[in-house]
Amino acid sequence: MSEEAIVIREIRAEDNLQMEAVIKSCFIDFKLPLTGTAYEDAETPFMYEAYKDEKAVYFVVANGTQVLGGGGIKQLKDYDGNVCELQKMYFSSLVRGKGYGKKLIEKCIEAAKGFGYKTCYLETIPELKAAIHIYETYGFTHRNEPLGNTGHYSCGVWMEKEL
Repeated sequence: MSEEAIVIREIRAEDNLQMEAVIKSCFIDFKLPLTGTAYEDAETPFMYEAYKDEKAVYFVVANGTQVLGGGGIKQLKDYDGNVCELQKMYFSSLVRGKGYGKKLIEKCIEAAKGFGYKTCYLETIPELKAAIHIYETYGFTHRNEPLGNTGHYSCGVWMEKEL
């Protein structure tokens, strides 16, 4: 796989099946809880459709037609405020540790600012220490409690960043 051939682009309908597979494989690879997480979200099989809202976007990391990862920005569910959520950022083992997480965070933060959000929120699982470290390097700070109602009760790490 050539690094030059890998691009970050907006998700397409035909990417749904592969993106769902990438998301679910991460839970298996890292032995993460399947309940109360993105693993069982109703939108996980329909990522293209789930990000068609105004002020929402989902990006994929792709090599031709092969989807290797993704992440997106969307209004925080059940929260009255100008807060977006950095959501469903997962990568295939083929590209983990190669800097695509950083590139995707930058692209998502840029999109969030473009949409006019004032704060970016995220939830993750304590076992994902490398991801948490990257979020911290991008200025996300830890919260003591969750915001909104994501339904991800197995995610015990809550973070936010002023945009």
